Amino acid sequence: MIEKIEELLVEVNGFNATSKEDIENFRIKYNGKKGVLNDFFEKFKEVPNDQKKEFGQKINTLKQAVAVKLEDLKNSSESSIVVEKEDLTRPAFPLELGSRHPINLVKNRIIEIFKSIGFAVADGPEIEDDWHNFTALNLPEYHPARDMQDTFFIEQNPDILLRTHTSSVQTRFMEENQPPIRILSPGRVFRNEAISSRSHCIFHQIEGLYIDENVSFADLKQTIQFFTTELFGKSKIRMRPSFFPFTEPSAEIDVYWGLNSETDYRITKGTGWLEIMGCGMVDPAVLKNVNIDSEKYSGYAFGMGIERITMLLYQMSDIRMFFENDIRTLEQFKTL
Repeated sequence: MIEKIEELLVEVNGFNATSKEDIENFRIKYNGKKGVLNDFFEKFKEVPNDQKKEFGQKINTLKQAVAVKLEDLKNSSESSIVVEKEDLTRPAFPLELGSRHPINLVKNRIIEIFKSIGFAVADGPEIEDDWHNFTALNLPEYHPARDMQDTFFIEQNPDILLRTHTSSVQTRFMEENQPPIRILSPGRVFRNEAISSRSHCIFHQIEGLYIDENVSFADLKQTIQFFTTELFGKSKIRMRPSFFPFTEPSAEIDVYWGLNSETDYRITKGTGWLEIMGCGMVDPAVLKNVNIDSEKYSGYAFGMGIERITMLLYQMSDIRMFFENDIRTLEQFKTL
């Protein structure tokens, strides 16, 4: 057995590796659970007593030679073997290209349209106080929106809540700026509603505000007409009288989409008309609350839900699809 150890010592000292696999095979051969060294240590008990000292020394010499060789191979593998066998500039794994979310696609398109007629984008916090979300906008204390069944309140006294509309951005902007004002306020809003195919507790709004001297309802109508033609390619709209605490007079805007598909019937409830936004002339009380002279200035405001418009444009029948992150849905927008 001593002669066998001598042969293995020569083999270990002369071993050269050309790959990481060679190094691993070498390690397993000598240091593995069923490797050469363990085999010799098992046989040590069978060696005659007068040979044990020499045999033990030879085994330790082989063990040390294996350890030194493995260390040398490890140090050299990173500098020579890997460089020879691997392309270090190659990506670690295939990179999948994503796409913009359909909500962002539509939001950006709406912003582009209104920017072309002079609107700028304003932003504000999603966690709001009572003044900017309700009181400054002429919503009375008994208004249903102040009920916890309709709004997510974080704390009370004072009331802190998740904003129910991006109109709060408008009140903040008007407090800090004097007319002329022409802004858009896109963003997420939150309402305590049951989740279904047509409603969600989280959705996106984009609201507009224009305040200057001699602004009229006719200016509002022409602006909405321009917007619907640019976005939908259809100019047929109708304005229905409505009520909002912060505008007077107020109206709901419907656009005629038609009844060309089953989705059209479902979304428009078989009428072909789809309500896309609310609008109206800014109530003088709102201007007074933000220290703007209502005798000198007038203005209009409008607001729309981005999900509803996106559903119409892309023929999507379930609002929940926007929040589920289903890759099968999102992959359809890679080329947009």
